[in-house]
Amino acid sequence: QVQLMESGGGLVQPGGSLRLSCAASGIIFSAATMGWYRQAPGKERELVATITSGSSTDYADSVKGRFIISRDNAENTVYLQMNSLKPEDTAVYYCNANGRRRNYRGNRNYWGQGTQVTVSS
Repeated sequence: QVQLMESGGGLVQPGGSLRLSCAASGIIFSAATMGWYRQAPGKERELVATITSGSSTDYADSVKGRFIISRDNAENTVYLQMNSLKPEDTAVYYCNANGRRRNYRGNRNYWGQGTQVTVSS
């Protein structure tokens, strides 16, 4: 099965930094588009950033210039470096993969379990 395991969440002060990691297994990682989404209480899940297999990136306007998404194909891991954090960034952050499972033809969308990020004084 596909597993996406997020880590790195926690409590940070406004203006601080945090790095999230997502380790993927069961998917052809190098060919997958990876992304980070977040969901705050009472809000819809929203896209934060994506990175394609060719390392093309896209960011939500709210995080542009503050967050950086990157990937390490040798480690099957995608990262989200979050700088200049604001209270509005508080949410559960979810790793997403769009790609192909091992021994299965056809792309699917997969989700991690989420990691909590809280920005507060």
